[in-house]
Amino acid sequence: MSQAIIRSFFDRPVLDVARDLIGATLLVDGVGGPLVEVEAYDETDPASHSFRGPTARNAAMFGPAGHAYVYKIYGIHWCLNFVCRPGSAVLIRALEPTHGVDQMRHRRGGLPDRQLCSGPGKLCEALAIDRAYDHLPLDRPPFTLLAADRDHPVATGPRIGITKGADTPWRFAVQGSPFLSRPMR
Repeated sequence: MSQAIIRSFFDRPVLDVARDLIGATLLVDGVGGPLVEVEAYDETDPASHSFRGPTARNAAMFGPAGHAYVYKIYGIHWCLNFVCRPGSAVLIRALEPTHGVDQMRHRRGGLPDRQLCSGPGKLCEALAIDRAYDHLPLDRPPFTLLAADRDHPVATGPRIGITKGADTPWRFAVQGSPFLSRPMR
């Protein structure tokens, strides 16, 4: 069995954390699977919610490392981030569904497994994550985080769905995974 990831894992530079999360298993109340795609953001990045400083919305990004930062995008979809050092976080973009797949299918309207968690909003819907998870510690229930049990070939590329800092290669993914939100370019 893989070793549990503890909060101190996140008290490092965000790019190191992002790369090291590839292949780690995320479970929320026992539902989830291995992370296959993430993006890094920090306070020097114009695309980051923390770029202009603390607000009520982004307060979790300035709190302790190893906690969740959950926000709504486009007024519709929840997004889950893992807080690293103050002002930095890793957006969880996609995972391979392996645990609680029937629950995920039910929550996502019976979609094929490939489409259950292939994007940050889809992932949050499949794992039933909403604003109530904001600020929660990642090393306690409902979260379970387990270190990757093997090395994965990691692809790096530009982030998705942003205009500022769009060419910054802070997107990390399992190379060739069919569960990505979009193929790496």
